[in-house]
Amino acid sequence: MTDAASGFRVSEAPSRDVGRGLVRLDPEDIALLGLQVGDTVAIAGKRTTVARVMPAHAAQRRQKLIQMDGLVRVNAGAGLDEQVALSPAAVSLARSVTLKEIGGRARPAEGATLARLLDGIPMVNGDRVRAILGGMQAREFTVEAADPAGSVIIGPGTAVRCVGGGEPSNAVTYEDVGGLRKEVRRIREMIELPLKHPEVFLHLGIDPPKGVLLCGPPGTGKTLIARAVARESGVYFLHVNGPEIIDKMYGASEAQLRKMFDEAEQHAPAIIFIDEIDSIAPKREEMTGDRQVERRVVAQLLALMDGLQSRGQVIVIAATNIPNALDPALRRPGRFDREIVIGVPDAAGRREILDIHTRGMPLAAEVDLAALAFQTPGFVGADIAALCREAAMSALRRLIPDIDFNQARIEAEKLAALAVTEADFAAARADIQPSALREIVTQVSDKRWSDVGGLEATKQLLIEAIEWPVRYAELFRQTGVRPPKGILFHGIPGSGKTLLAKALAGESGANFIAVKGPQLLSMWVGESERGVREVFRKARQTAPCIVFFDEIDTLAPNRGQHGGEVTDRVVAQLLTELDGIEDLRGVTVVAATNRLDQIDSALVRPGRFDLLVEFNRPDLSERTAILAVHAGRMKLADDVDLASLAQRTDGMVGAELEALCRRAGMATIRDVVNGAVPASNGLVEARHFEAALATTGRGGNK
Repeated sequence: MTDAASGFRVSEAPSRDVGRGLVRLDPEDIALLGLQVGDTVAIAGKRTTVARVMPAHAAQRRQKLIQMDGLVRVNAGAGLDEQVALSPAAVSLARSVTLKEIGGRARPAEGATLARLLDGIPMVNGDRVRAILGGMQAREFTVEAADPAGSVIIGPGTAVRCVGGGEPSNAVTYEDVGGLRKEVRRIREMIELPLKHPEVFLHLGIDPPKGVLLCGPPGTGKTLIARAVARESGVYFLHVNGPEIIDKMYGASEAQLRKMFDEAEQHAPAIIFIDEIDSIAPKREEMTGDRQVERRVVAQLLALMDGLQSRGQVIVIAATNIPNALDPALRRPGRFDREIVIGVPDAAGRREILDIHTRGMPLAAEVDLAALAFQTPGFVGADIAALCREAAMSALRRLIPDIDFNQARIEAEKLAALAVTEADFAAARADIQPSALREIVTQVSDKRWSDVGGLEATKQLLIEAIEWPVRYAELFRQTGVRPPKGILFHGIPGSGKTLLAKALAGESGANFIAVKGPQLLSMWVGESERGVREVFRKARQTAPCIVFFDEIDTLAPNRGQHGGEVTDRVVAQLLTELDGIEDLRGVTVVAATNRLDQIDSALVRPGRFDLLVEFNRPDLSERTAILAVHAGRMKLADDVDLASLAQRTDGMVGAELEALCRRAGMATIRDVVNGAVPASNGLVEARHFEAALATTGRGGNK
């Protein structure tokens, strides 16, 4: 075998390639192998399989890599970063293929559907193939027999027969985990290396790690990562839910734990995955006398993790949403050697997850996944999966009226015409609330800069202070510039402070937490401060994040003058969060008040609120822009002159101008209802604005 055909290092495939029977190579390597794009290549690891070859993306070239998904890696008997050999392969069009479904569900034969889903995928006997139904919903099969024998490819005329009876399988691979590349890499080095190459640790004279604790908000992918690691490592996997351990019989809970560890040692190398570990290992000092079972379970778990005989051959992975509730004795090196936070994905991570969950989904041409990722701040993986499912259900509802439920199957033409549109995703997004921010008061704002009339200088200031650090984070790091930590809006009521904050939330792409000042105050001692801490904890967890405090003067008045001891403690907590020892990385605080003189002076200094933005009464040009925004939603008659109207509304703020347009619109509706004008001619005329101005004392020819 030539050097060009051997020594290719296995790398992850792009998420869109999963289940398609593809591998990607540098175009120069494809030429050296004597192949062309779309040809079939034989891949030899611990076993030999076949796949179609495609060119690698530019970033993966000139490295002698072969990108293959988890299914091809299983078929080739090769893991990530291992070496495989390649050679040209000849394939025949299969006349018939028998597939055994993995999972033992014994579904009825669906030959035509499977032939369509597996069209163009090369395979050999013993290979695993995946029929992607949509997103991560897939069915896996083992190739039991093919006619002719050898390497074959499924085509439209292939007779596919499906039988049940296969073994249950964990079908999750690294390509099914989106937005967590850094976390997956850290887990792999902690788990795969000790299990596959324990001799490295013996050579270095150190003990391999025993445990990894995965913590983070619900739905971020903790359990999914554990399943992917087990699949990719090719080792025995023991999955236990924490509450299953607890038993009412004395000593039975500890016995179940010992049995679990004994089973893992018998099948070593093995991974024990304990989900919701906080339910069986809470802090012992906080347990009352009636919780002796939990005390004993914690002690037994500590003893088992310290007493593993074959170190490096059994590794414990645990997952929890509340790591601070765990007993501290577990969270030390030698037990859980590393804690990995699985955080809320950023826009790039959300795009990867969307790619995964829209696999096999017929998307309309106008669907922009990059824009959708930008519009879903605070969404974790589970939320995005629900978003895609709801969008698909929205598309399905359009098909329901055309379905004949008396027929066994839906016509192929109707199914082919069904696609998920941008409107379906918009409808789904309105129904899905971000899990990571569910406990905090949040809002998904539909306001944009175009909804704010005037204030151009303020808009540009906010874009530079808040949007730029999110969009151009690398540029800020290169120049050493620290973005503003806090921005305080102050000015007269109705001048657009809250509206501008809503537009900022809609435009920035950052996660947004909106907090009304008085809602954090509580009659119970310590609860108000805990509420402030919880807001900032969530903000750090979901960074980049904007925290907006409306009416902050009620939450942080001058100490010693207003509110007494409770508000004094709240102000102290705010000061600590804004400029304390724990840094606010990726978090920007925006606050609004009508009474700047009532806010504690310690808050309004650089380092806490770096920018103080004053909102004054709008000038003539700004009033014209505000009227254009609010009147732009109406059907105006030709005699309406907004420029003249702006001149006659000197001194009015944005809220008053909006109310003026609303009154003019109500006057039009009143005329239509009373029959003064026909409904088809319901235009807002100049006389309606005159009537609205009269209610403000500005009517007549002034």
